[in-house]
Amino acid sequence: LFTSIVGNVFGFKALRALRLEDLRIPPAYVKTFEGPPHGIQVERDKLNKYGRGLLGCTIKPKLGLSAKNYGRAVYECLRGGLDFTKDDENVNSQPFMRWRDRFLFVAEAIYKAQAETGEIKGHYLNATAGTCEEMLKRAQCAKDLGVPIIMHDYLTGGFTANTSLSHFCRDNGLLLHIHRAMHAVIDRQRNHGIHFRVLAKALRMSGGDHLHSGTVVGKLEGEREVTLGFVDLMRDDYVEKDRSRGIYFTQDWCSLAGVMPVASGGI
Repeated sequence: LFTSIVGNVFGFKALRALRLEDLRIPPAYVKTFEGPPHGIQVERDKLNKYGRGLLGCTIKPKLGLSAKNYGRAVYECLRGGLDFTKDDENVNSQPFMRWRDRFLFVAEAIYKAQAETGEIKGHYLNATAGTCEEMLKRAQCAKDLGVPIIMHDYLTGGFTANTSLSHFCRDNGLLLHIHRAMHAVIDRQRNHGIHFRVLAKALRMSGGDHLHSGTVVGKLEGEREVTLGFVDLMRDDYVEKDRSRGIYFTQDWCSLAGVMPVASGGI
């Protein structure tokens, strides 16, 4: 899709700048994708949590904690009432905290918090890695530990890698949280690049149960009406054209499961 639409044209000498604001994805093309591994409704069924937003936080400091101390922080947050905690995008597999150690201590924290609260809890374990094989190995480890959700940086990891991971999550009952690290390199300049609503549409087809959408009020750039517009494009089945919210085309998702918008960048 992107090879055809934004491939060579952005590099033409005749163009000083070019921006893709939106695109309409034909229903026939939408139907060639499986979309999110599970979607919003299935996630709520898995968690047995309805009628409210899901509350979570990112563990800070993002770097420097040992796996044991990281697991302790996860437990305290979940025990204190959060539904989810999250790896920061920079948390991967560093000498001070290798990924397998983190997975083990976090799983222990989740089970302890669940036992004490009687609620289903989760932590977005970052499975992003340098190869698809390594990424799937980490996802398999998460499944073997019985945790409910993993995380992927879909822009730094790539759409093909993301779709492969999405298929694994669908087949193995894991929820997939999608981080949008690097998006501003593509979408922030107003006269060149690709608007985030296009990247959000691509993610819904590639597959992800959650996607960061900003908050308008947080530390990240974003306009209120435009943000609410692509939030609707992420979760609704049929979205009417509304230029006041940046929706330039009516989009029919053909019953493709919705993606849960995640308020990222602080509230």
